Amino acid sequence: MPRRPRIVMAGVPLHIIQRGNNRQAIFYADEDYSFYLEWLQEYAILAGCEIHAFVLMTNHVHLLLTPKKKESAALLMKKLGQRYVQYVNRTYKRTGTLWEGRFRSCIAQEDNYLLTCQRYIELNPVRADMVEHPGEYRWSSYRANADGETMELLTPHPQYMALGKIATDRQHAYKELFRYQLEPGVIDEIRKATNGNFVLGNDRFADEIASKLGRRVTRSLPGRPRKGD
Repeated sequence: MPRRPRIVMAGVPLHIIQRGNNRQAIFYADEDYSFYLEWLQEYAILAGCEIHAFVLMTNHVHLLLTPKKKESAALLMKKLGQRYVQYVNRTYKRTGTLWEGRFRSCIAQEDNYLLTCQRYIELNPVRADMVEHPGEYRWSSYRANADGETMELLTPHPQYMALGKIATDRQHAYKELFRYQLEPGVIDEIRKATNGNFVLGNDRFADEIASKLGRRVTRSLPGRPRKGD
């Protein structure tokens, strides 16, 4: 059965998750995280992707980016994945597959959903009970977005920039978004959209994307006939 084409559009934010094979570890030491971020920046420039947020967990990664071209994200993940696998296999004298098949993704509506997705990504270590606050976790974009820590890898999204006229105002407003955890329903919505390669947004956004692509971009509900599938 052929794989369903990814829902990707130039200029539309994309949430990506890539896991280790069988959910095994992909990072073993601090240098591994550092090299991954270094190469993420390098290949993001090469492929034409703007990185807005990320978190590197022990056995998977989350990225929030905007591709300049339809093929930009796939090119980034291919180049980055190959480079990192070569490094890990050489460093730890291993062979075989590191990644769990294709990366998973969903496009995110900018209004209302983008910053929610960004919070979802940066709160990952908290949900995993690794830290009590996202600022305590070293390998994420939270400190840059909330505290102004320099991170050349990141390109702030316009929705983030709209939080305030100056950097300190934006950072304060961003921190306020983290005063509360995300609702379980929101977390479930993001997970289902990403794992299923669907859109993350309201019905109007979904209809617009479906019209442009000419195919279904949301999950079929029980009892409802499929349209354009």
